[in-house]
Amino acid sequence: MVTQIKRGKDSISITVEPALIAVVDEIRKETKTTRSGVISKCLEELARNRKEALMIKYYKTMAQEDGEFAKKSVKVIQAIASSWSD
Repeated sequence: MVTQIKRGKDSISITVEPALIAVVDEIRKETKTTRSGVISKCLEELARNRKEALMIKYYKTMAQEDGEFAKKSVKVIQAIASSWSD
């Protein structure tokens, strides 16, 4: 079965404080884009930051688990090595 990937954009309706709309409008004028463009960029940045935070958490967990494994491995290796005779 072939899955179709939807191309293009979908629209949503949001409700925000008037002060935030004013900020969006300021950024829109500065960047010569639309409100939609400003909000899309903000959501992209939020998604990127979220993904980065999840990756950092994952790698910190892996590093901790690897450290614990290394400590346990050293004990086993030392026990094996001490049983060897020259």
